[in-house]
Amino acid sequence: MGLRPLILMLSTTFTAIPAFAQDFPRVSPDSVGLSSAGLAEVTQNLQKHVDAGHIAGAVAAVLRDGKLVYLESVGMRDLVTDSPMQDDALFRIYSMTRPVTSLAAMILWEEGKFQLDDPISKYLPQFAQQRVFTDGSAPDMEQTRERRGDIKVADLMRHTSGLGSRSSRVYVEQGVRLRTISLEQLTDNAARVPLFEDPGTNFRYGLSATILGRLIEVWSGQPLDEFMEERVFQPLGMADTVFWVDPSRRARLATVYRPSADGSLQEFAMEEIDFTEQVPLIEGGVGLVSSTLDFARFSQLYLNGGELFGQRLLQADTIALMLENSIADALMPIGGGGYMAASGWTIGGFAYALNPAGYDHTVSPGEVWWDGSAGTRFWIDPEQGIVTVIMAQISPSGGQGFREEFKNGVYSAITERR
Repeated sequence: MGLRPLILMLSTTFTAIPAFAQDFPRVSPDSVGLSSAGLAEVTQNLQKHVDAGHIAGAVAAVLRDGKLVYLESVGMRDLVTDSPMQDDALFRIYSMTRPVTSLAAMILWEEGKFQLDDPISKYLPQFAQQRVFTDGSAPDMEQTRERRGDIKVADLMRHTSGLGSRSSRVYVEQGVRLRTISLEQLTDNAARVPLFEDPGTNFRYGLSATILGRLIEVWSGQPLDEFMEERVFQPLGMADTVFWVDPSRRARLATVYRPSADGSLQEFAMEEIDFTEQVPLIEGGVGLVSSTLDFARFSQLYLNGGELFGQRLLQADTIALMLENSIADALMPIGGGGYMAASGWTIGGFAYALNPAGYDHTVSPGEVWWDGSAGTRFWIDPEQGIVTVIMAQISPSGGQGFREEFKNGVYSAITERR
């Protein structure tokens, strides 16, 4: 879809607002301290990324103080069928699944199902005797040692468990993560492969959130997808956040693209089995498909202190805990360069902006955010009271900086800073 007239973006008549947007009051940006003209320029710049072939299309939303001030679709959902992007398009959100899994776990924490410092072997005994690679930088199944310390539940949330990435060489060789196996089988596979380092000694982004999803099943007595549907998605009105795209939703799923050698966008399969097929693996690390407004609902919950649309999922103190950096000083920095070197990590499953000057785009101190490997990203800013979500389907996910430029544009449009 091309650039839509500004009047549509700013309209406050009920007939102009699609049914799925009515949960958020829609107001003019100027009424909450953002420039309407500035946000119109943001849309124009997104369209330039589409016109240049950096992305096929995108949907983006901005909330301030729980009010929807911006919801725009640009470009195409599918280039072959010439299908325009639409506001309720669906996207593979990959790693943005992780904070949703942390939210589900903390619901059970409030109910007393576990403690954050519990060893996970208390609930998953297959981890009790897990060993550690002698050299985590060159893992060899024949070169291991005894583990020092236990993986604690909080280690899964903050990625200090010692578990590796699903794409690490040894995990691929050992068939640890396959979409054709169950979550229980994946958990057993992860437990039989040694850790890359002792728990609590290093930040290593990886399978931790997926194992947390298995713990949710143990604590709740329900499959992970059923628990999330009942306790997270339904209360928040996230009607289009799912682990697989059934036929009734398939026409809204955006296609993933990758630039070819000549720069043109070509359809790209990120998985051997796509999310349009129901598979055994229900994965709390990278398993969800969602929409832009659904994820805006999830994000606004945190600025509201755990309540949204009259539904309270968590207490305000728990939300505050989930928004704090939880990485010990001794383990910092968590990245070797760029914005990860300027970030911490929270038990809520978010990156935490410790040093905004170290970022390549505009963030506030204490802002939390994360993204997905198919071109999605969100930011939750308690200082400015703003939620920003942008979703596309591009691999690699950078898309010539369309997400960073979008965030910069939104924050340049702020006329009333806090």
